[in-house]
Amino acid sequence: MPQLQTLAGYFSSWAGTRPARLAIAVTVSVLADVSMEITDLLAKGALAGPLGRATGKRGELDEQKEIDVLTNDRIVAALREAPVSAVVSEEMDGPVLLNETAPLLVAVDPLDGSSNIDANASIGMIFTVLPALEHNGDPSAFLQPGVNQLVGGFFVYGPQTVLVVSVGAGTQIFTLDRQSATYVLTHPKVKITPRTSEYAINCSNARHWYEPVRMYVEDCNQGMQGLRGRDFNMRWTGSPVVDFYRILSRGGIYLYPGDKRREFRHGRLRLIYEVNPFAWIIEQAGGVATTGRERVLEIVPQTLHQRMPLIAGSRAEVDYVLRLHEGRQIKGERSPLFNRRGLLRF
Repeated sequence: MPQLQTLAGYFSSWAGTRPARLAIAVTVSVLADVSMEITDLLAKGALAGPLGRATGKRGELDEQKEIDVLTNDRIVAALREAPVSAVVSEEMDGPVLLNETAPLLVAVDPLDGSSNIDANASIGMIFTVLPALEHNGDPSAFLQPGVNQLVGGFFVYGPQTVLVVSVGAGTQIFTLDRQSATYVLTHPKVKITPRTSEYAINCSNARHWYEPVRMYVEDCNQGMQGLRGRDFNMRWTGSPVVDFYRILSRGGIYLYPGDKRREFRHGRLRLIYEVNPFAWIIEQAGGVATTGRERVLEIVPQTLHQRMPLIAGSRAEVDYVLRLHEGRQIKGERSPLFNRRGLLRF
């Protein structure tokens, strides 16, 4: 078996001697190192204390857990040793200035899916690296569209700890070798299968969905008897890092749309440090990421913690949902001629 490339080896080859790339390589390496600390902490479970205990601080929609604070503090402390000017996190109201003259900005969700920790389910970290601008301690420095990302990625803490990352040269998956404390490239240049029979959505919100999303899920649920002509499986974990890792592994589509509830009219995921890294990873793997109306990566954020709808995954399936949003499947393909017994079934 040929020797696998390490994370350090991959970034050394990619960066060469170029200072801008070397800064990125160091920053990802620092995040990888702290992810190993978090892996060890999570593996202790209840032996490490009440990690799932609420801190008493509530956000607009999410309750903060003890583990959210612990992981956030470790990440911020680690990034002080990286060429990072400022960091922003889901667990902080505003940016923390680290080194005003450094060339990079980092935005992070320290522990995505932390509400699942007491159920011993897989969870993870999501991050994006952006170019530093002027006044990096000000929130405005982070209000850059996703196309500006230098790196997007996420870690999954599960049966294996994995790093999914892209520097704009394809999507790579590294697996942590715990014996050597080294990330190893196990899945280079991942490509998402364009077609899928799996979708991920929180069906408990069905009564709040707008028509295009409701129609899409109904089409999937009708299976062989419906106009899709094949059976679908629904998969939903409540940890987006897990759902997106599954999509990269075997195809699929993820939907967290906006809906009719006031607090969810713009979806639930945060644009800068959740939606944009996921969209970057998915596009680099040959998939599509959209709000249902527009390409995610072209949206200019208005606030640090802005929420955004996200529909992403296998190209053919996302295109189908887009046609529903645009009305192109309502009058044509959904007519009687296109049903299971019709002549023109899709």
